[in-house]
Amino acid sequence: MLNLIRTLQLGVKSLVLHKLRSGLAALGIFIGTTTVIWLVAIGEGVSYRAQQQILDLGAQNIIIRSVEPNTTDESADSRVKRYGLTRKDLERIAVNDKIKETVAIRESRFELRYKHRTVEVKLVGCSEEHLNMNRLQIVRGRWINQRDDGDKVVVLAHQTAATLFPYENPIGKKIWVGTDFYTVVGQTDERSASAAIGGSLDSREYNLDAYIPIETFHERIGDWVMRRTGPGFSFKGEIVELNQITIKLNSVDDVAGSARLIEKQLSDYHPIGDYAVVVPEELLDQARRTRAMFNVLLVVIAGISLLVGGIGIMNIMLATVTERTREIGIRRALGARRRDIVLQFLVETLVLTSTGGLLGVGCGLLCGWFFKMGRLAVNSFNPDILPPIVETIEPRIALWSIILSVGIALGTGVLFGLYPARKAALMDPIEALRHE
Repeated sequence: MLNLIRTLQLGVKSLVLHKLRSGLAALGIFIGTTTVIWLVAIGEGVSYRAQQQILDLGAQNIIIRSVEPNTTDESADSRVKRYGLTRKDLERIAVNDKIKETVAIRESRFELRYKHRTVEVKLVGCSEEHLNMNRLQIVRGRWINQRDDGDKVVVLAHQTAATLFPYENPIGKKIWVGTDFYTVVGQTDERSASAAIGGSLDSREYNLDAYIPIETFHERIGDWVMRRTGPGFSFKGEIVELNQITIKLNSVDDVAGSARLIEKQLSDYHPIGDYAVVVPEELLDQARRTRAMFNVLLVVIAGISLLVGGIGIMNIMLATVTERTREIGIRRALGARRRDIVLQFLVETLVLTSTGGLLGVGCGLLCGWFFKMGRLAVNSFNPDILPPIVETIEPRIALWSIILSVGIALGTGVLFGLYPARKAALMDPIEALRHE
């Protein structure tokens, strides 16, 4: 033990004599260790956010969406496309006795106006159950209910209300929606945007919505929506009855079987495949698999940084062996064994790698703080640079990434320190003493 302590003291003293060189050698390990922890933490944050969004869809839910096909409806005007879910589909699906709740929506892009202010929003025709299904919160007024069916009432989302009514309470005011005036009866609280998940669900910005009763949408706006696509009288239209049907089942065990039954029902009436059935549980499994592959990729990338740092340490130690040839000869002449020489140089290498690794862990644990400061700095420079999803991501430190990065750092130190140490130990003492 005393011999080991003495060797450690000699190793540290030797490194301190060349502070800059030792610091630069440890810098590679520091960067590699920090990179492993940071990349995994950000990857875990993104993965956690995606999984939470999938869980928010409900593990016992099935989501059916209208999908615009590549073919057009030849029976109508060539500029008008009919596709998607119908109200008949809703009636057929609702027959299943395993279904606890069914919620349908119809949505389209619309321009809302109040006095001289305008805003383009996604107008959503929905029912009373839509509020809880999408975790929306009312901050002013009320949500729509069954008594509003057919009435011209609207609930504004957070950003929609802030744009049309920056300095006043919107409740009770009348705004222009399409060709009619609608009375504002409520306002929802701010809600973070959802990212696109696995290519199966579109991203959604809830803060730029406006909600009206679905019966009002059918009666006053209808299924046929036309949009101007160019100058003059160039228009393009679509005929869609329902954009989405969300089904909540009595049990998670019923999801797989019910999804297959719904697929069979819809395939008989939709030969062009203008729909998509999404099961959140399947998306969750996909997100977990993607997370695992993503983490492997990140660790490989960061491991390359540690490899480069290890090579740098080996170069430094080889140069040190050459510089200290005479010292090695004197130690051998005084009775030092080859394993003592090997141990000394291995100790010096491990001191470098462990110092860089521990400092890297310390910096890695500050990932959340650096990420937040970086985000604030970018937003202060230009708030529009970062996409909304970045505002919702928080890095999550994974314990296994710390253990892995420190283990790789120490392993790199031993691996790349062994060759210089053996080279020093195998020197001929007489030749070493002659070295100038």
